[in-house]
Amino acid sequence: MKIEILYPEVCYLYGDLMNIEYLHRSVPEAEIIKTSLKTPPAFLNDDVDMIYLCSMTERAQELVIDALRPYKEKIEALIDRGTIFLITGNALEIFIRSIENEDGSAVEALGLFDLMAKRRMMDRYNALYLGKFGDIDIVGLKSQFAHVFDGISAVDGLFTTVRGAGRNPEVKPEGIRRNNFMATYVLGPLLVMNPLFTKYIMTLLGVKDRALAFEEAAMDSYNLRLKEFTDPKRGFDY
Repeated sequence: MKIEILYPEVCYLYGDLMNIEYLHRSVPEAEIIKTSLKTPPAFLNDDVDMIYLCSMTERAQELVIDALRPYKEKIEALIDRGTIFLITGNALEIFIRSIENEDGSAVEALGLFDLMAKRRMMDRYNALYLGKFGDIDIVGLKSQFAHVFDGISAVDGLFTTVRGAGRNPEVKPEGIRRNNFMATYVLGPLLVMNPLFTKYIMTLLGVKDRALAFEEAAMDSYNLRLKEFTDPKRGFDY
């Protein structure tokens, strides 16, 4: 099993890299490939089972878009083939049509999904998140300068929002889902905080019956957090 982390030297904010650390502790025989901006991605030639990209600065977004643009057709082919992608935080914006700045200028992204992000650098959105992934409850955190808005073509969400903001505060779909491509603005230790979702990822990776690392503690924390997040008295903005 091979899991490729793209550009960890610039994509490392909010503790997002711990998602793969936790997955690796659960599946220690997995090979973790760390690809830098200066090297071609392993997914070009190797049979990579999962590709991970996570939160970065706005300047790093432009570097990552430039690095991945030559491989746009390959990425789309991998998505269509069912390769697992897990994309967290503002890395989601790499794969949409464009990112609009406050001055009206825009960064052209990869254009794989008909969505547009609007940045508001003086108005960071910070909040808790509660959603659903099928029958699985999802808990998490958000901290972002941009929200995403629909274009003409429909794009499926990854989660359905229960409390908090979806792709933007006016809609329920959160993130992006196509086959096994999964992108979400939910930050930080998404897999640590959501052991049932982690088990789903492990099922996709072919290790359905494997116990999670620290599973009992992870489930205890998850259940406590879920109880807190579903309490109507609990504020969500922070």
